[in-house]
Amino acid sequence: MTLTHKHMMKFRDREVYFDTPKVMGILNVTPDSFSDGGQFNTVDAAMRQAESMVTAGATFIDVGGESTRPGAKAVSLQEELDRVIPVIESISKCLDVVVSVDTSKAQVMTQAAECGAGLINDVRALSSQGALSAAIHAATNFNVSVCLMHMQGQPQNMQQKPHYEGVVEDVLGFFTQRIQDCTNAGLDYQHILIDPGFGFGKTLDHNYQILKCLQKFKQFDVPVLVGMSRKSMIGDLIQRDVNQRLAGNIATATIAALAGVGIIRVHDVIETMDAIKIVNKLQSI
Repeated sequence: MTLTHKHMMKFRDREVYFDTPKVMGILNVTPDSFSDGGQFNTVDAAMRQAESMVTAGATFIDVGGESTRPGAKAVSLQEELDRVIPVIESISKCLDVVVSVDTSKAQVMTQAAECGAGLINDVRALSSQGALSAAIHAATNFNVSVCLMHMQGQPQNMQQKPHYEGVVEDVLGFFTQRIQDCTNAGLDYQHILIDPGFGFGKTLDHNYQILKCLQKFKQFDVPVLVGMSRKSMIGDLIQRDVNQRLAGNIATATIAALAGVGIIRVHDVIETMDAIKIVNKLQSI
């Protein structure tokens, strides 16, 4: 199957049509994220950044309270709740945007849904204790959707010699099994998105093999989310520091848009929107 031209998904009371790629703005309310740690870890600063991204054209704002960069340390449940819940609540009340919560903790998923989040974005694909049941509860009671991401290993060790028989086929196989497990447990297929997990337990070549074959991930007939913004797959290749990777960010986002992904998760919303407009024009002729 291929993604339908007007594939629609509900995120709480908002209907999003994936006729063109949508932009997800990254909002890390953490002190230690690899690119913007500490910049938006007050509600006021986070709101200003969220407003800026929505004005620039973001359909989603992804709020994260625990860094998942390679080697990142885990944070306590209460600390993560204290970071993300006030921000999610404020954005949900004040801005016309789908709020996504970037978490693997069941309690954070539940409270985020109660406070207005419309998407659960889980790098561990609902494998943490209680996460699947929390996601099913959120999807059923609040019409929340869920993004399942592929990761080999854990953030603490995922970049220590990642190995695959064939990275594209292995990740596709993971999604076949994980989607089946989640739907068997009661999660509605209509609430599922997938993310191949660029940079999560993958070498430079692994990442670009997936990027080259992104269209294969449309076989599940669910929106595909990708996040490559400012990552080492860009920096290591073009030899640029984390805040000098805009050209690489736009190149990878453009390739993803041409492949027909549903959501592109980025730091640089305005520039990515410009790239998508060009791709949309090209594909409309």
